[in-house]
Parts: sequence; structure tokens; C-alpha cells
Amino acid sequence: MSNSEKEKNEVQSLKEKLFYQRKHAAMRLSEEELQACQEFCEEYKFFMNTAKTEREINTFMTDFLQKQGYQPFHSGMTLHAGDKVYLNNRGKSVIMATIGKKDIREGVRICAAHIDSPRLDLKQHPLYESQEMAYFKTHYYGGIKKYQWTTVPLSLHGVIIRKDGSTLTVRIGEEEGDPIFYITDLLPHLADEQMRRSAPQIIKGEELNLVIGSMPFKAEKGNDLVKLAVMKLLNEKYNITEEDFLSAELEAVPAYPAKDVGFDRSFIGAYGHDDKVCAYPAFRASLDVPTPEHTSVIVLTDKEETGSDGNTGLKSSYLKYFLYDLAECFGANGRTVISASKCLSADVNAGFDPTFPDVLEKNNCAYLNHGVCVTKFTGARGKSGTSDASAEFAGEIRKILDENHVIWQTGELGRVDLGGGGTVAAYIANLNIDTIDIGVPVLSMHAPYELVAKTDIWAAYRAFKVFLES
Repeated sequence: MSNSEKEKNEVQSLKEKLFYQRKHAAMRLSEEELQACQEFCEEYKFFMNTAKTEREINTFMTDFLQKQGYQPFHSGMTLHAGDKVYLNNRGKSVIMATIGKKDIREGVRICAAHIDSPRLDLKQHPLYESQEMAYFKTHYYGGIKKYQWTTVPLSLHGVIIRKDGSTLTVRIGEEEGDPIFYITDLLPHLADEQMRRSAPQIIKGEELNLVIGSMPFKAEKGNDLVKLAVMKLLNEKYNITEEDFLSAELEAVPAYPAKDVGFDRSFIGAYGHDDKVCAYPAFRASLDVPTPEHTSVIVLTDKEETGSDGNTGLKSSYLKYFLYDLAECFGANGRTVISASKCLSADVNAGFDPTFPDVLEKNNCAYLNHGVCVTKFTGARGKSGTSDASAEFAGEIRKILDENHVIWQTGELGRVDLGGGGTVAAYIANLNIDTIDIGVPVLSMHAPYELVAKTDIWAAYRAFKVFLES
């Protein structure tokens, strides 16, 4: 071997030893793991098609937990290692816990994800008629590009509380034979003025009106006959009046099912990957760790997309109260338990999109098929609104993932001055809990149909599982 060849080999050897190397997950997973990944993702797609809103996810999960032997939690319970409890918070968020072998004073292991997604909420007075067409008025929920929500099939989900206090559960547009709902847009031939609007105003909030009918009530005279016909149909089928919309929560979401994407089926397209793609793996990971070392706590919360306010969001005290009550079941001090606890804030990050490369810094962003993304800090520009995990805790999570051969990467949410975003991490860290973000990279985040890689979903499940086992 010549001197130049030796030098070249030495350089290559040193690079492999000293440089951080990125590698596609498929090149690192065995055939058995790839098969397990495919099977897990089939279960995930079933979940995505079954439960699209925070209420439906809460119902799906609490029903499943009951079948698995989980008991409703209440303060003062007698609990032992292996016992399983859950707390249903107003039908919109849920906490599940499995009691561990170690003294609870050593803290608990928390995975926290959110189960709400951007959507269109109906206003409290939604129903109106214009030019012999009936509509529902909407108010968008979370950060969306409004123009993306026109001309796509939409379904209607939620609850209506009738005047007599009874509850009507609504889910229309998902089953074969159901009608769907629709928001119109201008044809390009007549959209010259519209296309001169700035992008956020191409479609305005008050233009996001759902088409719901056009057949009038048959009468010789009268106004709002289409509205009347629609309301008569709703009254006959669901026993509601227009006044009942005052005490309703109805959400319009895309009617698309979750589907494999690409000839190789390596991606999944679906509505609401943010943040169900973290919530479901965390939920499943907890089920698959039946007797953990430390007590495991999975928090599936609401309202993250609008700032985590309200009594079902993590700015409220329901998680803190649960941990205090859980500590009391063992005669422990709640503050002691909380301060010794550790948390993975399970939320998605922006994946690198080769079509739009300029918004991300290539050395510090997440790539699809490179594993679950650990995000040390979030926030906007000068890290505003972040908890910024300590180097010590980041090192601890790195060690757990590496020792268990979990495929992972790091990444920020965009270039420094371009915006950014937040998660629930800060609200848990504010309780004096070591917290770091970890989640699946997503393309087209907050669009009606988002894209994720199957190998990253599998990596997220593995990451949550080994953390709960630690």
C-alpha cells in the first residue's frame, strides 16, 4: 500500500471515529426490525382513522385502558408495583400510570404528548343561508395556512349538549355513504384580485364557510328556506334545534384516511400526525412496559395548538395535582416526587424538505428516516418560551438511547431568525422536572394532510419504551 493510500485510510478512519455521521434508518435496522416497524405502523394507521379529535382519542384510549385492567385513579388508593391507573380529564385529556418497583420518592418517568390538532371549529351561531345555499361559519383552531383548507373533503366531529342536558356525539363524513362538507374557492379565471392578496389573506378567516346544503323547504313564500330545511332535517335526525349549537363543540377536520405514501410505502400521509404520531407511540410504549422500574406516567393533553391554556391544557394544574395525589398514595411528599421526576416532551419537529431547503439549517435540523428527533430547546428566535434542557439531562437521554440502539438525531425548528415554535416542555419543566423534547420529524406540518416516515415512528416508540424502562 502506498503512502498516499495509507494517509487516505487514516483520514477516513479518523473521520469515522471523530465526526458525527448521519445514516438512513433502513441501513441500520435489521429485517426483523423493519418488519416490526411495518406492523406497528399498520396499528398506528388504524388508530389515526378511528380517532381524529381529542375527544375521540380520549374515548379510544380510556376504553382500551379499561380493557387492559387500568382502574380510574382517585386520591387515597392503595397501590403496588404493577398496578395500573388512569385519569380522564373532562373527556379531552388523559393520564395513564403504571406503578413501578422503585420508591416513588425517586421520581416518576413522564412522557407528555398532545392530542389536539389544527382544525376548523364551528362558531356558536354557525348556521346561515346566502343565495339559497346553507353554510356553517367556522373559526380556525391553531396555526394553519387558511388557503390549504379549501376544496378538500371535510368531516364533522364533536358533541352537542341539548337543552335538556343530554349529549349528542357527532361523527359525520368518515364512513362510506356519509356526506362530507366543503369550503369553496375561486376559479383561477376570476381570481386575479384574490391572487394579489398577501398569502395569509388569500383566504380570509371569515371565508372558511362549510357548504352544508341547498335544498329549500317547500313553501310558496318565506326567507331562509334552505336553512329551514337543513334545520328540519337535523331536528328529525338528531333531535336538536338551532339553539343547541350554543352548547356544542363541533370540529371540521379532513375526511381523508391515513394511507401509505410512495411506491415503497415508506411514508404515511394523514391528518393530525402533529401530535398523534408521538401520542400513540408513547401510549403503546407504556402498555408494553407492564412493571417499570420507576412509575411511568403518560400525559395525553389538549389545547397545545392554542397555547396550552384552559383546564385540559398543560398550563393548568391537573398534572401537578395528579402527581401530588399519586405521591400521597404512598405517603410521600408531592414536591419531593415531582422534583425527582424526568420527562420526555413528546412532540414533533420540522423535517428537512428538499423542495424548501432554505428555512432550515442543514447541520441542525431533523431528516426523515434518520430516527426520532431530540430537541434540546425550542422557542422563537432568542429561544423565547423554551425550557432549554440541561447538558446533563441531554447527556442522560443520549446515553439511554445509544445503549439501547435507538435511532435518533437532533434538530431545531428552523433557522434562528425565521420563527420557531413551542411545545408543552416548558410547562412541565416549570414544575422543576428535567424535561427535553423528543419526537417525529414531519413534512407539511399543520396542513390538512401531513407526511411522516415509518422508520421514525418506530424509533419514537423505541425511544419512549427504553426511557420508561430506565
